Amino acid sequence: MSLTLVIALFLMIFCCAFLLAMAALLRPSPGERRLLEVVESRADESTRGAAESTLKKILSLVRSLRTHLGLSADKKLRQRFVGAGLKGIHQADIYFTACILCSLAGVVSGTFIHQNPLFWCFALAVVGYLAPDLWLTKMVERRRKRIQRSIPDAIDLLVICVDAGLGLDQALLRVGQELAISYPELNEEFTMINLEQRAGKPRLDAWRSMAERTKVPEFAALVNMLIQTDRFGTPIIRALSRFSEEIRTKRRQRAEEAAAKTKIKILFPLVLFIFPCIFIVLLGPAVLHIAQTLATFK
Repeated sequence: MSLTLVIALFLMIFCCAFLLAMAALLRPSPGERRLLEVVESRADESTRGAAESTLKKILSLVRSLRTHLGLSADKKLRQRFVGAGLKGIHQADIYFTACILCSLAGVVSGTFIHQNPLFWCFALAVVGYLAPDLWLTKMVERRRKRIQRSIPDAIDLLVICVDAGLGLDQALLRVGQELAISYPELNEEFTMINLEQRAGKPRLDAWRSMAERTKVPEFAALVNMLIQTDRFGTPIIRALSRFSEEIRTKRRQRAEEAAAKTKIKILFPLVLFIFPCIFIVLLGPAVLHIAQTLATFK
């Protein structure tokens, strides 16, 4: 072993030991760590306060501009916000701010295209204005699919809770708490039902409003089932068990339908990507060999 390698190894070991010793010696005490946490939290609060004030100023400016232009958030747009899980009071202002900023970004991007810049500025501005709407539609569909995926498990837990002696309202709260981690959207909807009932709204009306918010067919069917059981006096546990079996059957049918569609969908990547590679691997050596053979006859 050369002398240079020995010196390098010795220096590396010395530096590692020095860094470990400094990390152990310079570790702050519990009191110092507490002071650091307080200082960092206050710094974060001041930074957050400045960011919030700046955001409020921008939103107020956009709100005034939206008022002058006559752009108002109608009922359908508010329902889309609720369906996407956006329940803040400034969601309309943020939405229109995103539309304006994306349009301006499209105009600026169109100026970099030298061929027919006016057309590209107009086209990219329209695309930028429609981009937040497409994003909102995607959010609504994604949330609706997650809620639809969570309904069978929720109904099964609801059957167990009602069979154990809990009332329907308490069972909803319990199911929402159990599924809060895996399905937070369903927990939000069940919590909203509980809050509406505490505010004095009848149970069936609260369930109807949830079905209108989510636009999930299973919830509409569940509301109709609850109305029938309340009207005719059918035992709720029997109706929930039957409804759970129907939901499981529908989910299995959707899975089988999706599995059947994959046979057709996989044809396009096979034809476009996999088959050409196979042909190149199998026929490439033969084509090269034929070309070399033909070159020898010249």
